[in-house]
Amino acid sequence: MTRPSRTSFVPQQATEQDQQISARQGINISGASGTGKTTALSQLGRAHEIAVRKRHPRDRSRLPVIYFTVPPAATPKTFAMEFARFFGLDFPTRFNITDAVCATAAHVLVDLVLIDKLHNLNLATRTGAEASDQLKYFAERLPATFAYAGIDVEDQGLFAGTRGRQIAGRFTVIPTTPFPHAPGADRDAWHSLVGTLESILRLHHHQPATLTGLGEYLYHRSGGMIGSLSQLIRGAAVLAIEDGSERITEDLLEMVSVDYAAERSKALTAPEKPRSCRRRVA
Repeated sequence: MTRPSRTSFVPQQATEQDQQISARQGINISGASGTGKTTALSQLGRAHEIAVRKRHPRDRSRLPVIYFTVPPAATPKTFAMEFARFFGLDFPTRFNITDAVCATAAHVLVDLVLIDKLHNLNLATRTGAEASDQLKYFAERLPATFAYAGIDVEDQGLFAGTRGRQIAGRFTVIPTTPFPHAPGADRDAWHSLVGTLESILRLHHHQPATLTGLGEYLYHRSGGMIGSLSQLIRGAAVLAIEDGSERITEDLLEMVSVDYAAERSKALTAPEKPRSCRRRVA
């Protein structure tokens, strides 16, 4: 997802955004921490932007995707500022940021808005409720599809009450869970994920397919969690660079600590192997 350079905002005339009658149906990616919500959201944005730019190769003013995270204790103004920050806009004092953001988004033809960490939005507070109304207003003003991601949003009260029912009525919930590991398609999908992560390694002496060959071990260490798997491989890559080996081995992976949830899952599924006293990387 590209981001424009910082610029001062120049008000635009009314555009097609003002003709929109209601918000489009959106999606809400929900699940436990580490199950790949942010990965899924960012890959959705990447795939959409690539597709749009292929259809419009000469349109350099088009900005099809916006991405930002919900800040803690979000307010209507902070939401507007997050939009503005992505556009690189500067505003004079007492400027109507919301109208400026909507006009800019319509001008650059935004059609996908990605909002991560939705669980930071607390509808039980007045500030959170007002921030939710601001998001709803943006969804109605912008001719774009909104996609949210957050930790167990169904259990956070985001679908409760009048405001929550409005959100629930406009969004399809896509749950994320740890990867299953049954023989067949599930195991093939896991090995494909490991292979994708391995393909982006830039270690000089790493042998291709080493990690896919360790697929069972990596599943055991990560508990099928994308976040834990990424942390494990990234930590081993750091060690491989530091010790000059420039390749990842099972011994090197054993030196990397993963998060508590993955370690607990490993302890529950099998007895821990005895290890020598070697340093571990967080």
